[in-house]
Amino acid sequence: MIIAVLVIVGLCLGSFVNALVWRLHEQTAESAKKQPDKHYLKRLSVAKGRSICPDCKHELATRDLVPVLSWLSLKGKCRYCGRPISMQYPLVELSMAGLFVASYLWWPLSIHGAQTAIFILWLALLTGLLALLVYDLRWQLLPNRLVYPLTVVAMAIAVITVAAAARPAIALLDVILAVIIGGGVFYVLFQVSGGKWIGGGDVRLGGLLGLVAATPARSFLFIFLGALGGSLVSVPFLASGRLKRTSVIPFGPFLIAGIIIVQLFGTDILNWYRQTFINF
Repeated sequence: MIIAVLVIVGLCLGSFVNALVWRLHEQTAESAKKQPDKHYLKRLSVAKGRSICPDCKHELATRDLVPVLSWLSLKGKCRYCGRPISMQYPLVELSMAGLFVASYLWWPLSIHGAQTAIFILWLALLTGLLALLVYDLRWQLLPNRLVYPLTVVAMAIAVITVAAAARPAIALLDVILAVIIGGGVFYVLFQVSGGKWIGGGDVRLGGLLGLVAATPARSFLFIFLGALGGSLVSVPFLASGRLKRTSVIPFGPFLIAGIIIVQLFGTDILNWYRQTFINF
């Protein structure tokens, strides 16, 4: 029953992520014009605007908004203009549902008491992180309009984690060090390269994810996993010539994938590492 609910909620929030990402980008682009269309901006409101086709801007009916099923029934094309609807839409919806279920199945602690609150906040954070991931993949940018609210959610997770810890003072110190590591590594890279190696958004994202990591070891781990994932994806493309050394590769998605792995499997990975490489 819980899994069924998570699937439905995940699909719906995945649909919301698709709308949110597109609307935020359209709002930014329209607002940057010398004479923004105020009526169009009103239609783009995340809270009040009705769903519209990104191409023809026709308002969508309820039957067009059922996650995945509407895309399938329409054969991936807009009902009104006939233009293709990106595969991004069903993929994001299915990914959100899958991440919700995976979080429940592989949550590292028993979900009761403080962990219930942390789990619910994690699902909210996960929704925003997926929006950041999609935005960064499409436009190589991590907008503050997403990063700042997610930082508040991450802070709430950190506060509950510290309050529920057996030794709150040590837990608080761990969180502070995790944030310093998460944001500090990328801040140094940003300053040394003058913003060429890493963007300011990655610095803020690193600090945000440090709050979630909550310990220095887990913070180093999500950075390592992010770098490893980025290398595994980019090196083959560079070797094949499909990417050039000057090509811009968004790093945010790899960091987000890293923190998801750390949140669900970080303790097991670190225990395996200690037993394999430290305790001979």
